[in-house]
Amino acid sequence: MRATLRWAHADFRAHRGEALFVVLASAGIIASLLLAGALFSYAANPWQRVFNQSHGAHIWLHTRAGADMAALSRVEGVAALSGPYRTAATTVESRGARVGVTLRAAEAAPPETGRPLVTAGNWLTGPDEGGSSAAAGAGAGAGTGNGAVVLEASVARALWAEPGDTIRVTGPDGAPHALRVTGIAEVAEPRYHPGGGPGIGWVLSGTLDGIAHGDTGQSVGLRLADPDDTDFTVQRAVTVLGADRVAQVTKWQQARAEAGGDDRLLGQMFAVFGLGALLAAALAAAGAIGARVRGQLRDIAILKAVGFTPGQVARGFLVQHLAFALLGVALGTAAIALLGARIPGRIGEAAAVWQDLPGHTALMIGVPCGAVLLIAAATGLSAWRAGRVPPVPVARAAQPSAAPMTALGRRALGVRVPPALVLGWRAAFPRRGRTLVPVARLALPLLLITVALVAWSTLDQFRSRPAQMGLPAALTVRAGQPAASSEAELERALAAVPDVASVHPGAEMAALVPGQTGTITLRGLGTARDPYPSKVVEGRAVSGPDEAVAGQGLLDLLGVRVGAWVRMTVEGRPQILHVVGRTIEPESGGRVITTTIDALRERDPELRSDFHALVLREGADPRAVGAALAGTAGGTLEVRETPNPVDRLEPARGVIAALIAVLALIGLTELLTLISTGVRDRGRDLLALKAIGLTPRQIGSMIVTAAGLTALASAVAGTALGLLSGRWLVDTQGASSGIGAGIAQLPPLPVMATVIIGSVLGAVAAAALPAARAARRRLADSLSETL
Repeated sequence: MRATLRWAHADFRAHRGEALFVVLASAGIIASLLLAGALFSYAANPWQRVFNQSHGAHIWLHTRAGADMAALSRVEGVAALSGPYRTAATTVESRGARVGVTLRAAEAAPPETGRPLVTAGNWLTGPDEGGSSAAAGAGAGAGTGNGAVVLEASVARALWAEPGDTIRVTGPDGAPHALRVTGIAEVAEPRYHPGGGPGIGWVLSGTLDGIAHGDTGQSVGLRLADPDDTDFTVQRAVTVLGADRVAQVTKWQQARAEAGGDDRLLGQMFAVFGLGALLAAALAAAGAIGARVRGQLRDIAILKAVGFTPGQVARGFLVQHLAFALLGVALGTAAIALLGARIPGRIGEAAAVWQDLPGHTALMIGVPCGAVLLIAAATGLSAWRAGRVPPVPVARAAQPSAAPMTALGRRALGVRVPPALVLGWRAAFPRRGRTLVPVARLALPLLLITVALVAWSTLDQFRSRPAQMGLPAALTVRAGQPAASSEAELERALAAVPDVASVHPGAEMAALVPGQTGTITLRGLGTARDPYPSKVVEGRAVSGPDEAVAGQGLLDLLGVRVGAWVRMTVEGRPQILHVVGRTIEPESGGRVITTTIDALRERDPELRSDFHALVLREGADPRAVGAALAGTAGGTLEVRETPNPVDRLEPARGVIAALIAVLALIGLTELLTLISTGVRDRGRDLLALKAIGLTPRQIGSMIVTAAGLTALASAVAGTALGLLSGRWLVDTQGASSGIGAGIAQLPPLPVMATVIIGSVLGAVAAAALPAARAARRRLADSLSETL
């Protein structure tokens, strides 16, 4: 053992550059994997991220005026209070949209517990001018006050409001007030959605006094020492306040459950990327270690010649490279733990928040340990191969190091094809086995990058071409109160608005599936004469009576396929429809069946349309059209933008971009390993080429050409397989979420061309320095390559 350690120490001193490369490669790979884990946790668990960043409250109690909120601080298990805040129920209007909002009276400094996280604009600052202004507006009836309000993000989306906009607030007395939106914030509370509870807004105390005169309600948040004691603490808090004074209780489990759909979809997608990145990193580390072992075959043969046994050689390599791996893993882990939060941008933010997210400790321990085990396995295999090296170096030197020149290569040289190109091709693709392995290893990170680009393109398609993703109607219009005009007159008025291409009446209701074991959404949309332009990806569109199209979630729930007849119960009466097509259905988990409103009127002749779906002309701005619709029909219309699922997946964009950077780093590590291995393995070939008269420039060009051709083959194979895999993965995720297969969008051709060209240029740039060093080596310096 002493001799083994002495040899390992001597080998380290003789090959410090290679040892440093292995350590840095291990550290870089571990750091990349840990950053990927941080990004995955950051994006796939948005509610937990917001809860931790805001020091959120586990329980929110909404009470009537007069409740003794101070007594809650004495309840056992309550660690901190957020508030109490005086509240007022209001209606907020902006750009034709109307939302119920509970305004909370907050201070100029955000609270420590339950702190709203401002994502755009600013918090409530400056002197409170809203009280007098709002009061003046109420007296004048014009709502000319200039008070400030911060809106919760889901409320702002429903209102199409941004910082700097002015919104109209109607208080409990019915008087209008104008407030200026100063910021948009996120909180770890249930989001606003149409038909649900009211949203949240924050104003200064004076502003609230001007809007709501007299008594107001109260809200208080309770942060618990033990979140598992939520139910017990709620009982004690209600007992302390009095059950007659508590109007509503909101628990953290409810808010987390509402955000669970986003977590599931993002979590599944990022889990696939994480496993792929781990595999690519393991192959890159194994390749670096294997290359170093192959580069010392002559030293191993000499050790065996002086008496080292195969076991001693294997143990020496194993101990040495495990030490390198442990050092690299420790450096990478320490770098992320200490400096990760200082990285600028979303990556640094994710690393800072990650420490408080679930699974942080498991990943910080599991990823390095898993990497050490993988490196140990790769090192053990390489060490075992080192133990089998013959002790006679001449026998190894007698073996050819490259494939013989083919007839095609000789013919190319005969017609004056540049020797660097011919020899570079021969060096890049020597034999089938020796060609496939490096190409496959380098193609893996490029494959994952392509899959990430497919996911990115799919998200872009939802945003840029929603009609192709099952969202042809940009706006939904509902009559806020019964209008004097008929439905036909309303449709004509809506169609007359500029940039409105078509108007489709609709009605939506709950229906029971056969056996009454589940509820689905039955939607009547469009008429037989003017059908709704649903995105049909299987079968055909509705064209006759009693025909319908359905989402993937409904087909999976009922266990039927396109062409089946479906019987359901609506308001106690049966409805039988023929499913003639499958559509991309982003709403309600795909458990939606859509027919014409005429088919629903056959069952219920008195049925009136609940809403109208508006399809806009290409390039039209939904916000501008919504503002134009606000004055239609005497201001009684409620206009909403059609929810787009990509809004919930916005955090995925930054994560995908960071993931591409991580995979590019892994690919660069793999590329440097392949280049250094290729230059070392072709040492005797370079000696022969110099001897027959090739110039240093031709030798350097040959090495660069070989690297470029290898990268080109890897890029073509990786992108082709990545396009196929990415389409399958995205469609599979769409089918499992109920949206349905057929949503995957391939990246544009220029983007894929950029990936391929960038890979080749990166390989050429990485090979330039090793090629220059190999070309400058003198003939006498290379004589040892024959041994």
